[in-house]
Amino acid sequence: MDVCTVSCFSLGAVFGSVLFAVYKLGLFYRLFHKTERKSPRHGGESVAEVLRAHGIKFVFTLSGGHISPILVACEKIGIRIVDTRHEATAVFAADAVARLSGTVGVAAVTAGPGLTNTVTAVKNAQMAESPLLLIGGAAATLLQGRGALQDIDQMSLFKPLCKFCASVRSVREIVPTLRKALAIAQSGTPGPVFIEFPIDTLYPFHLVEKEFSPKSIPKGIVGKITAWYLNNHLSNLFAGAWEVRDLSPLPVCVPQATDQEVQRCIELVSRAKKPVILLGSQATLPPTPANEIRKALESLNIPCFLGGMSRGMLGKDSPLHIRQNRREALKEADLVLLAGTVCDFRLSYGRVLNRRSKIIAVNRNKSQLLKNSDIFWKPSLAIQGDVGSFLCRLSKGLAGHKFPEDWLQSLKDGDKVKEKANRAKADEKTERHLNPLQVLHCVDELMSEDSIIVADGGDFVGSAAYILKPRGPLRWLDPGAFGTLGVGGGFALGAKLCCPDSEVWIVYGDGSLGYTVAEFDTFTRHKTPVIAVVGNDACWSQISREQVPLLGSNVACGLAFTDYHIVADGYGGKGHLVGREDESRLDEIVKEAQRECREGKAVLLNVLIGKTNFRDGSISV
Repeated sequence: MDVCTVSCFSLGAVFGSVLFAVYKLGLFYRLFHKTERKSPRHGGESVAEVLRAHGIKFVFTLSGGHISPILVACEKIGIRIVDTRHEATAVFAADAVARLSGTVGVAAVTAGPGLTNTVTAVKNAQMAESPLLLIGGAAATLLQGRGALQDIDQMSLFKPLCKFCASVRSVREIVPTLRKALAIAQSGTPGPVFIEFPIDTLYPFHLVEKEFSPKSIPKGIVGKITAWYLNNHLSNLFAGAWEVRDLSPLPVCVPQATDQEVQRCIELVSRAKKPVILLGSQATLPPTPANEIRKALESLNIPCFLGGMSRGMLGKDSPLHIRQNRREALKEADLVLLAGTVCDFRLSYGRVLNRRSKIIAVNRNKSQLLKNSDIFWKPSLAIQGDVGSFLCRLSKGLAGHKFPEDWLQSLKDGDKVKEKANRAKADEKTERHLNPLQVLHCVDELMSEDSIIVADGGDFVGSAAYILKPRGPLRWLDPGAFGTLGVGGGFALGAKLCCPDSEVWIVYGDGSLGYTVAEFDTFTRHKTPVIAVVGNDACWSQISREQVPLLGSNVACGLAFTDYHIVADGYGGKGHLVGREDESRLDEIVKEAQRECREGKAVLLNVLIGKTNFRDGSISV
């Protein structure tokens, strides 16, 4: 290689390096896009405008200086800011709004510990497939990694939990980044997304400039270069910030079954004599309205087991809804349609399915669709697509088809026998305090037809799942597959804001109540009255139920019969202690709680309960 060639390569490398530096420093961009140094506008306004354009009505938060411009801007344009007593509650509330409204739930929290406090709630949303936007504050762009207040590597923390993560590096990036994130949250299998906003992308130019500017005139070449670099960074941060940009939602991609897949399913189902449908939470996802899915299921006339958010899909007393003896029904069925239901621990990893049955699985998520199919079960047909629209198409294809009535009747007869036995257990006296089943039957009989039930607990909530009957679609909220305790306060808050005219009931164990009892302060401040029924047996009974017989010790399972009703009073709510002496007037107490709730008080019923053998054999691992 001659000297001339080497020189050309060297010049090319230098020229390329210069071009790259000019690009990275934003010098090219600023030739065509100006920095409006006197503008009072700030990045929080851009965030608020995008959220409003996407139909966001609520932002849940726990305040922090890193995110103040977002909260102030949202409030100014009519987005309601709801501040909670813990960041996890803010995310749980956003999760509930996403599930009930069909939009993206939004939570905004401050940097560092504000974000780390949300990790469990974000993971729960991921596993529950809830479209959720988490907005996080962050240290200024030039101070990250330099020991700034509450500065940690937040992106690495949330990448495993979220479908999309981004750190905004200039004000002009806010709008396109938010639009992209909101679309991704709802597309495919819905889930959480995270955007980090460094503090200098949110405040006005003059305030950021004040922080960036040297306190004294720089001396020497190094000082002048540093001053130029800071000024250039500031200019690039705000270059093109207030140019008009499209705020409208980007298209959402929802996977759909092919016509051939639907036709193949029609053929398999039409030949079945003993079909069952296992409906999961995915059936409640947009775009198909829940009432259309309900009509499709009623048209199919196939016995249904409902799980997760799909509880209530068929109303309170549908002849198609089978609530008991699922394991026995699956052994006898000749066709099982897993409509958004996953073969995880809830179906014994697929072992409860009859290997001779035809199995059709429908799920948006490919990994969930085929989970454990290589070990314990094998689908006859696996369809990656939206459950709700698939059921509607299946119903149309099977219009007029009749299944044998004796199959449905036999399952319903088994239901009646089991529920009669459960009712009899509710009439038994416990050694002390009230029978929890009796309390739950009382609540079920008196709750209004528009009630939303929030489940947050172990043993008491496990019993409630057998007894409480959601009145309609989207009337039941539980954490989902992650089994998270502490969802109650946030879920109830989100539910009451979405459905202000509905009764919202939280069914708490006394253990789980400890996570969010402080949110009675939130219910009071934000005028979101709910009713909490606490099954207080002074124990982590879900754990104790197996730990004691297996290991012979109740260590770490014992609690106290704490005066939770007084705690509710202290937070501005209304608490009632309910014990055995109140057994004859349970109806009266529940009705009083309903009246107080209608009058604007958040109510807590601290119900002292005894032990039963109703759920003996249930496991917590």
